[in-house]
Formats: sequence, structure tokens, C-alpha cells
Amino acid sequence: MIDTDAQPPVLAASSIPAVTIERMAEVDRLAIEEYGITLLQMMEQAGSHLAEVARLELGGDLRGRNVVVAVGPGNNGGGGLVAARHLVNRGAAVRVVLARPALRMTDAGRHQLATLLAMGMSCCVATYDLSDEELEAALARADLVVDAVLGYRAEGAPHGEVERLIGFIVRSGRPVLSLDVPSGLDPDTGQTPGWAISARATLTLALPKRGLLEGPGVERSGRLYLGDLGLPEVLYHRLGLEVGCPFAGSPIVALDRTT
Repeated sequence: MIDTDAQPPVLAASSIPAVTIERMAEVDRLAIEEYGITLLQMMEQAGSHLAEVARLELGGDLRGRNVVVAVGPGNNGGGGLVAARHLVNRGAAVRVVLARPALRMTDAGRHQLATLLAMGMSCCVATYDLSDEELEAALARADLVVDAVLGYRAEGAPHGEVERLIGFIVRSGRPVLSLDVPSGLDPDTGQTPGWAISARATLTLALPKRGLLEGPGVERSGRLYLGDLGLPEVLYHRLGLEVGCPFAGSPIVALDRTT
């Protein structure tokens, strides 16, 4: 249930340019290489906003709510780990489930994982630490599953340990909040070449991904939110993108795809 008393501003999705994988990768490159906005800075923004959307989706109060954070090996997973920290700080009971061991994560993802371990949080690897029955039970208890398994750079159908974790989430039938795009969804087309999440809500970052606004991506992404990563307008101008000031009233906005 959404906290109707504290909803973010609503903007027409058509008022903000949607981007392809290639264009979003260039946005990220410029942010890091030309403007000195580090990956860890963006990850912190993403995870903080994700925890806030989780709060909204759970009715406005995280205390005592059970949340499973499903974490992939890439930087999207790092955002999920940041969200796990914020969720715990706000009173949620959080279970972190990694798709792959720490040594097979990105440096930024391992950085965020180390913080959680220093906090004393239990973080397990789905394929190696949990039996099928244990993973099913953990998901069944969740009031919300945070999907931070695959980000916008993922290509093709999920496979291996990542596919296994996505499959368990899909079969659980629990409400899902996805980070950037529902895992398994093609960010350009909205198509699903293999196992894919159907989210109750999705927080996409900086700019909406084209596949969230067309085809099956509209239904699979559920309620669509856009989160600010603090990227300067001049960066967008260099790429010919007219973004305006979508975050003038809030660092998180809801996107209306009907107008």
C-alpha cells in the first residue's frame, strides 16, 4: 500500500527524454570522466532513493517490515546494497541475497558489501549458501523484494546464478521493487528474452530507459519513478538532451506514461 500522504511529484513521462543503453552509457562516462562524479557517489544516491521508494511502497513506515534485497554482480547490485543499509537504518528487517560470491562482483559492489558486513548484517549467496527450500522460505516472508540483480547494461537472457535467483523471485509471487529496470527486461525494447521480473514498481535513474515506456516494458515495470543522480544539465546539453529541471520539487518523481 502506498503512502498517499507523501507521494512524490508526478511528471508526464513524455516531458523527459528516454534514452537507449548506448546513450545512457555515454551519460555515465561523461559524469565520471569529465565531471568527476564518482560511481560511488551515484551509487549512494541510487540506493538512498531506492530505500525511500521502498518506504512509499510499504505504506510509509519501514519498521518491522521484511525486505529481501536481491543483489547482482554489477554496479546495479551495489545500489541495492546501499539501499539495504538505508532500509536497516530505518527499521526494516533486511535479508541480503547475492547472486554471486563477492569475488565475482565489481569493486564498487564489494565496497558496499564490506560496509554491510562491518554493520554485522548477514549477506548470503543464493546458489552456495541457501538450499532451494531456504531461498523459497526467505522470499515467502518478504513484504517486498528489492530487485537489484541486473542493470541497464545487461545483455541477452539472464543465465547461471543470476537466472536462478531471478527465477526464484518470479515464482515467489512477492511484490517487487526494481532498480533502474526490472531484471531480465531489455532496456531498449521492453522485451524479455528469458526469465524476467514483473515489478510492482521501478525506480529508474537519471533518465528513463526507452524499454520502460513501450511494449511489455510498461506493464512489467509497474509504477515508474525517476531518481536524481545529481548530474549537471550541461552534461545533458553536450549530448543534445533537453532535460529541464525534473527534480526541482523532489529528488524522486513519479512518471505518468498515459500523457
